[in-house]
Amino acid sequence: MAGRIEDYALIGDMQTAALVCRDGTVDWLCLPRFDSHAIFAGLLGTEEHGFWRLGPAHAADSQPPTAARRSYRGDSLILESEWDTPRGTVRVTDFMPPRDGAPQLIRIVEGVTGRVPMRSVLRMRFSYGRVVPWVHKHEGRTVAVAGPDSVWFDTSAETYGKALTTYADFTVAPGDRIAFTISWEPSHKQPPALPEPEQSLQATEDFWREWVEHCTYHGPYREAVIRSLITLKALTYAPTGGIVAAPTTSLPEDIGGVRNWDYRYTWLRDAAITLSSLLRTGYREEARAWREWLLRAVAGDPENLQIMYGIAGERELGEAELDWLPGYENSTPVRVGNGAAHQLQLDVYGEVIEALHLAHMTGLARNDYASLLQLKLIRYLEDHWDEPDEGIWEVRGPRRHFVHSKVMAWVAVDRTIKLIESGDADGPLERWKELRDDIHRDVCERGYDKERNTFTQSYGSQELDASLLLIPQMGFLPPDDKRVIGTIEAIQRELSTSDGFILRYPTSGGEEGVDGLPGDEGAFLACSFWMADDLAMIGRVDEARKLFEKLLALRNDLGLLAEEWDPRLKRQVGNFPQAFSHVPLIDTALRLTASGAYGG
Repeated sequence: MAGRIEDYALIGDMQTAALVCRDGTVDWLCLPRFDSHAIFAGLLGTEEHGFWRLGPAHAADSQPPTAARRSYRGDSLILESEWDTPRGTVRVTDFMPPRDGAPQLIRIVEGVTGRVPMRSVLRMRFSYGRVVPWVHKHEGRTVAVAGPDSVWFDTSAETYGKALTTYADFTVAPGDRIAFTISWEPSHKQPPALPEPEQSLQATEDFWREWVEHCTYHGPYREAVIRSLITLKALTYAPTGGIVAAPTTSLPEDIGGVRNWDYRYTWLRDAAITLSSLLRTGYREEARAWREWLLRAVAGDPENLQIMYGIAGERELGEAELDWLPGYENSTPVRVGNGAAHQLQLDVYGEVIEALHLAHMTGLARNDYASLLQLKLIRYLEDHWDEPDEGIWEVRGPRRHFVHSKVMAWVAVDRTIKLIESGDADGPLERWKELRDDIHRDVCERGYDKERNTFTQSYGSQELDASLLLIPQMGFLPPDDKRVIGTIEAIQRELSTSDGFILRYPTSGGEEGVDGLPGDEGAFLACSFWMADDLAMIGRVDEARKLFEKLLALRNDLGLLAEEWDPRLKRQVGNFPQAFSHVPLIDTALRLTASGAYGG
């Protein structure tokens, strides 16, 4: 069985990523892109669906030993795991070099003390565990081929095949270093170049050290911020600048339930808030690349803006179920693709325009088409802002007039007015000022419950929604407005778990709720960070800091967060690691640092 979600480490090359468990097993890897078919899909099934374990040898009827220690090497994405065994200590270094040719996953075994028997067990299964490849030798190298894909396995250790699996048994002593590499190449092409593991390791370390040096944040939460920034960089598809929400699919929001989605795509919302965090921490080049990705993805059809696209800007992300996979801890169905791509989510217009506005305000070189796109989006909103939609949480129930969607429509108009007033665009200024006022009035009249002194999830509803916490952060109302304070306090009362974390909205257990799905979900980590932000904004800074530090304590030992926290099971749930969790971590750290609200 796969490990707990928080037991995994992330390594990647900014085009794809692998998850490595504490016992040295790679249970997830898609090649050559984030959204390609997995060659190791054990994370969503069993060992029969593909894995690669590298660690101390153990009895066949016992569990693989877990590493006694693991950490990233400095501020990098190079994972170092150490095992203490009765015969000595051994270290395994796992990494994926930033790509200059074929994608590679490199694992270097190093003897530390004693003489430690080791074993590599490589079981490649293509097409998400469904296809057993043809494995054979080619000029001394091991190659696995299936259809359009080939994976090349290189090592100096002696290997042998057994039960459709490739093994290597060897012993390491102090100073010994034995490397193992897999490289992907289209099966019709020539073999990839022989790997150079030691040179690649140095180049990878140099890359991350130089990248981290650009960070402009030097506050008390620097360790957490840097690790989150590295994670966001790892989730960026380097050739295009697109940013995936997570490198995984179908890790459940409700263990054993149906809330399992494919996150290996670029959500405009997630990418836009990621852009804002990158800009505010000094990463202008990543921000520029994302803006260029956005303009290409939306080009020619801004009126039909999708909420998500493929990492190269693809529009068709048809959803399918992989019925041969039993799912993570029997959470089915396992889905690939995402049927929410064509939902109407009016808030996305606001997030995209807010990101373009921030890029403009922080001095990113002007792009005339970006300004033109912004005006086209507003003209669409002008005619459609008062329609019901599926909202920020992609509900699969009926459309509603979600308050957050209306607020973000207001943000889109407000930021465009500012662009026109700055002299960098032309538009019907007075007409759009009236539109801004109309949206504001509509929200305050129809989305606010006077008796409870709180905004609600949608017009006429009683439910609350944690996205309402963004009202002061977006400038829709000032933090000291009694309606803002009332909303924050209502969410604390009604959407807070026993340990103080925040749910997105009420779910209904076994029945279908507002989102059209049965079952419950955990506390949504982004919403919990938003609560910390709001508490700081209304002057409750000590409370904000305590909540933030409780959230930091939920990170795994490597500083990584999934999408949610299950307060009953006390474990991370949802796709992992999740950009939408790491971005608000950065934002809250910046806010608390600016306010001086930190300990020590």
